Amino acid sequence: MAEKRMLIVDAELVTRIDNNRGDMSCSEFINFLIGSRLEGASESHDGVSREEFQQFQEGTKELLRKFLEFFISYGLELGKQPRDEEFEQLTRRLQALGTS
Repeated sequence: MAEKRMLIVDAELVTRIDNNRGDMSCSEFINFLIGSRLEGASESHDGVSREEFQQFQEGTKELLRKFLEFFISYGLELGKQPRDEEFEQLTRRLQALGTS
């Protein structure tokens, strides 16, 4: 049989434990909480940080800008003159990507 000890805690904490432990005993519930907290601390975070996401966004915008520049210059080299409205729209998109 496991050795038992007494733990003195605030009455508010005992109330919170009793309200949330369900069918578990106080000892089982506290053991579960401690175990899950310690396991959670050792697991790595599967998400990305804000900085990583911002770098991804900037990289994507730069790739899109280069993609548009390529197709504009490719179309101009082939001698196909873009319609003025279409060309202006692409120019505005490139400028918007460059400033953001």
